[in-house]
Amino acid sequence: MSEYWLISIPGDKTPAQAYEVLNNATSKQNSLSQNFKFPIPDLKVGTLDQLVGLSDDLGKLDTYVEGVTRKIANYLKEVLEEQRDKLAENLLANNLDLSVYCTKFQWDAAKYPLKLSLRNLSEIMGKQIGHIEADLKTKSSTYNNLKGSLQNLEKKQTGSLITRNLADIVKKEHFVLDSEYLVTLVVVVPKMNFHDWEMKYEKLTDMVVPRSSKLIFQDQEHGLFTVTLFRKVVDVFKYHCRENKFVVRDFTYNEEELALGKTEITKLHTDKKKMFGPLVRWLKINFSESFTAWIHVKALRVFVESVLRYGLPVNFQAVLMHPNKKSMKRLREVLENLYAHLDSSLGSGSKYQEPMDMPGLVFGQTEYYPYVYYKLDIDMVEAAKPL
Repeated sequence: MSEYWLISIPGDKTPAQAYEVLNNATSKQNSLSQNFKFPIPDLKVGTLDQLVGLSDDLGKLDTYVEGVTRKIANYLKEVLEEQRDKLAENLLANNLDLSVYCTKFQWDAAKYPLKLSLRNLSEIMGKQIGHIEADLKTKSSTYNNLKGSLQNLEKKQTGSLITRNLADIVKKEHFVLDSEYLVTLVVVVPKMNFHDWEMKYEKLTDMVVPRSSKLIFQDQEHGLFTVTLFRKVVDVFKYHCRENKFVVRDFTYNEEELALGKTEITKLHTDKKKMFGPLVRWLKINFSESFTAWIHVKALRVFVESVLRYGLPVNFQAVLMHPNKKSMKRLREVLENLYAHLDSSLGSGSKYQEPMDMPGLVFGQTEYYPYVYYKLDIDMVEAAKPL
């Protein structure tokens, strides 16, 4: 299961003892969850007012960073196309599986120095993800435009005869070329109307060359016929074709233009291949950057809410819990029994309350517990949802 619960509990005598009590009640005795200590370093606390203001801002930052991380993951899925079975091996955090990174989390002091204030740390994370999001928009736009152009050309290669590119179908010998008076047209005829075409095409107008029509290609629905006539009657011929549901393609045989069309699709295929590798590498690297930043934002939130909730001096234990899917309700009950004393305003069973504007509450959430709690879902890819 991809859902984790990131909680913090007061340290009591020591954080280690608090963790042991929690672990005994939820893991060792009841197998309700698998628990991991989530080490958060000694960060600069600041003032109470600063913490209250930062709590709300971190909630918004959390949502923003998670959103960008998921965008990158979903776009990588889209880019991989037929290689989507390799998606999981590309969605790593610091070269680790996402669950391993979370359960063995260590604060990255090189990226986020401990000497900085909580506000400065959150601003660094926000700017970092802002740059990544801007680059993602640019890179995805460039690649999508190229991919779209290629798809349009490929569609013309394989679509209905009414719209598809004819370069791979027609040949020079199908046409009367370099004639001052004669021209060869290509006409799309529904299969059910083949007999009508054969009976009518010579009579649609004067000056149609007898027995000049040839069926040169057909698919499941239509056939492509050539017919030769005098140039002066082309417009009248087209008019009567429309009356009979015969579609005259706007096509002139030109070897140079046909060659250019083939060259263009080859070039687009080559350009796409050249862009694919660097784009996948960029997405892998910046997914890792975004995901690790997101977990650091979670750590900041836990720290701030724990200080607001449990007070100073800083004394709490953060724990990452991996609930047993079948025992989540029972796990909630055990946690409430353990920590209900932390908040006398919570009556028995009152797990869900309306949002309250108070320090230490996860602003805007309807789930409130006497301990600090954040849900963490590391399933980064939504089913069949493109960027």
